[in-house]
Amino acid sequence: MTAAALRSVLGAAEWRSRAAAHRDRLDTLAGPYLRARAAGAKHPVLDFLFTYYGHKPAQLRRWHPGFGVALAGATEYTGLRGYHRIDAPGGAAEPVLTADPTFLRARADTAAYIAELLRATAARPAQLSCFGLHEWAMVYRAGEIRHDAVPLRLGAEGTDEVVESMPVRCTHFDAFRFFTPPAVPRNNRHLTRAGQVGSEQPGCLHANMDLYKWGFKLTPLISSDLLLDCFALASDARELDMRASPYDLRAHGYEPIPIETPAGRAEYVRRQAGIANRADPLRARLLANLESLLEQVPG
Repeated sequence: MTAAALRSVLGAAEWRSRAAAHRDRLDTLAGPYLRARAAGAKHPVLDFLFTYYGHKPAQLRRWHPGFGVALAGATEYTGLRGYHRIDAPGGAAEPVLTADPTFLRARADTAAYIAELLRATAARPAQLSCFGLHEWAMVYRAGEIRHDAVPLRLGAEGTDEVVESMPVRCTHFDAFRFFTPPAVPRNNRHLTRAGQVGSEQPGCLHANMDLYKWGFKLTPLISSDLLLDCFALASDARELDMRASPYDLRAHGYEPIPIETPAGRAEYVRRQAGIANRADPLRARLLANLESLLEQVPG
């Protein structure tokens, strides 16, 4: 790593303190859930953050300073993906590890795609008229429940009636791809993976949840402080997503937001706008990080 790329070296006491603070914050955000999950319990709402996204709790628990910051005495980072050892300043014997520029080069195409997606998303106005119908479209005329551990709040027939009573305006491909076949033509546009950069918009609940996904895909190049901010947002967005869904989750402590009613739709829009407002600065921070990384990709 060049001197320009290496911004600082954190002493063991400092980085261990920051790593402990990271773990404490994660425990505050999701500690009871993570302990229950470790004991084998399942949760119909929060499991999504680790099963669908595929970033394990132990991975999220490990703190990373981000590219350009080295850790002195960090023997436990030896052999971790994306790290390498560098010479200690002043010739000290303790190991100094930092994110590897070779790993950055290998992930440059991914970083460039994510930056393009985030830039395009931020440039569009927020659309707040989907009312969370994507979850309803996933069970429309399905004949079976996707999440069979929880019942449909209005039953199958009532759920179908809600989908048929309103226009479906999903802009997120990774929700659209789970629509049932009868629901696909009900969407106001046909979404594709190739067209994702052209369709994402900042009001979308799932696009905002995905800030967490994009962050962890570039671990350890992105700081865990930013990643945990994105995780906190994703947790709150997931709760809203499920409260507005067709599922009855009251037994798990989630009061429904009845989007089949005018009052429920108004509440959903208000909360959706709140998530979008929180996501905007996180998207900007993540994009700025990516643009900085792309400027430092070694030749």
